Amino acid sequence: MKIAAAALVAATALVVAGCGSSGTGSGNTVNWWTWDDKQAVAYGECEKAFEAANPGTDVKITRYNVDDYFTKLTAGFVAGTAPDAFQNSVQFLQAYASQHQLMPLDDLIAKSSVDLKKFSVGVDTWKFTDGKQYALPLDWAASGLYYNADMLAKAGVAEADVQKLSWNPDDGGTFDKVVARLTIDKNGKHGDEAGFDKTQIATYGIGAMAGRSFIGETSWAPFVNTLGWRLGDKDQWPTKFNYTDPRFTKTMKWVLSLTDRGFSPKLGTFTTGNQSTISDVDLIGSGKVAMTMGGSWSAPSFGKIPGVKVGIAPTVLGPDGKRSVLSNSNGNNIWAGTKNPDLTWKWVSYMGSEECQTRAGATGTFFPSIPAAMDNTVTSMKSQGVDLTVFNQYVKDGVLYPSSAYANGSAVQSAEQPLFEAYFAGQRSDDVFAEMERVSREILAKN
Repeated sequence: MKIAAAALVAATALVVAGCGSSGTGSGNTVNWWTWDDKQAVAYGECEKAFEAANPGTDVKITRYNVDDYFTKLTAGFVAGTAPDAFQNSVQFLQAYASQHQLMPLDDLIAKSSVDLKKFSVGVDTWKFTDGKQYALPLDWAASGLYYNADMLAKAGVAEADVQKLSWNPDDGGTFDKVVARLTIDKNGKHGDEAGFDKTQIATYGIGAMAGRSFIGETSWAPFVNTLGWRLGDKDQWPTKFNYTDPRFTKTMKWVLSLTDRGFSPKLGTFTTGNQSTISDVDLIGSGKVAMTMGGSWSAPSFGKIPGVKVGIAPTVLGPDGKRSVLSNSNGNNIWAGTKNPDLTWKWVSYMGSEECQTRAGATGTFFPSIPAAMDNTVTSMKSQGVDLTVFNQYVKDGVLYPSSAYANGSAVQSAEQPLFEAYFAGQRSDDVFAEMERVSREILAKN
């Protein structure tokens, strides 16, 4: 039964461009894989232009569901049928590079005179411990604050004020005050009014902030980062995660207080019968939450909720009046076993060009890594009623910092996530942070 199910899943791969089997290309064919259906279509625009400029070439773009994607990549490495190039998450850089499955790009970059400074974020993230560059940044992402504009108006909160919310771990700043005001119990009392019942909530002021991930990209990271805290003891390839840092522990206590006061939903509040989580887009659309922290990749979905005007605000200003925003950047790798390295590099470097990223980025489904292309994305999406200015301003203001590359990503996530959830579920106290830091040190040190 399991074998049949696996075979069925494997058969669901979507070949977006071209036809035929996936795997390494030969002659004038390049196979490129992604897990993102939207980027598969978006980069299909580049595929057309690339083939037109290089007669006789054939680029095949294949998309697999993310749940199966990395398993299929690994199987392809073993069988010698992996794609020539592929989208990768930095979580797997250490594993693939140490197994010599990735082609270092330094010589190709130098030979082609590719200026890595043209990318807004993500270059250093894709340097391995050997100092070599293994990918070109393919995209970037960050978090923002999405809000129901009508709910703000009814609560007497000005949108202009939400655009400049401040925060500190002592009293939560103006962010805390606005969240309290936007929270409404089933009797119509706001969170900042006498008689408010935190056990009977009709609308939460802010969506889930607790337990989302051990990195906190779309929840608590933009808050604690304003205090100067960073996840690792080193920017790249850390030896431990700084979970016992007083700035971190104090921030986590404040995050927990949001649920304790009824302003943010507890873990499991919005799950269906099969334990899947209701999306933030649906929660904003249904009025269950007034604001939520969310990824930039969700902006088009928030902007197109029927009958609901959703605004986008930047992350909070910290005690020093500045923002600090974690940015994730997927990379474009070349498989070391490709039979067609020259043409594959030609395709990968074209994907990393301003021309291609402008074409692909016009869909607004991902953020191009090149600022000029990103400007075009903002213009294109604004004509569709989705304003991405907030995210572009991060680049212009220089408040983005790249996520860390670290060893044994899957093992770290599997070990840390349950501990985080236990803390936010009230099953563990502050002592969990020392355990989390110890666990990170042990797993990061493994070869």
